[in-house]
Amino acid sequence: MKRRILLVDDELAILLTLRAILEMHGFEVETAASAHEAVGKLSEHEYHMIITDMRMEHETAGYDVIRAAKHQKYDPAVAILTAYPSLGGDWKSRGAESMLVKPMNANDLLRQIEALLVQHEDQKQMKAQVPARSASAVKNTSARAKRVG
Repeated sequence: MKRRILLVDDELAILLTLRAILEMHGFEVETAASAHEAVGKLSEHEYHMIITDMRMEHETAGYDVIRAAKHQKYDPAVAILTAYPSLGGDWKSRGAESMLVKPMNANDLLRQIEALLVQHEDQKQMKAQVPARSASAVKNTSARAKRVG
């Protein structure tokens, strides 16, 4: 199964270039030219990863995309794509898991995307195991209480 990426940037040249690079490396890529368009696509399809520019319709439009992505049940990995790496740590507190700085060498970009996808999938599996363990502990406690009682 191909991994799906939603690529969001208001610069057509960047969208087309990154899309071509990612598709050549086996990703299925959809694009959006604005935060508004991206938010609509997030609820229409499922993506493994969202890569969004920060400055589009307004200075922090990328945060609108991140917020919408974090509300999706399918829980995609999220990265900020920016030419302004001086954002500080605010991007992390807003829900992005990685910052990709433009311009970027294609091999570095692919390496960072692969690493983020693996890390994000590991975190999703760990989260899924925690509720299962908690439910199991509750059942074991209930069973012991019944035997003792």
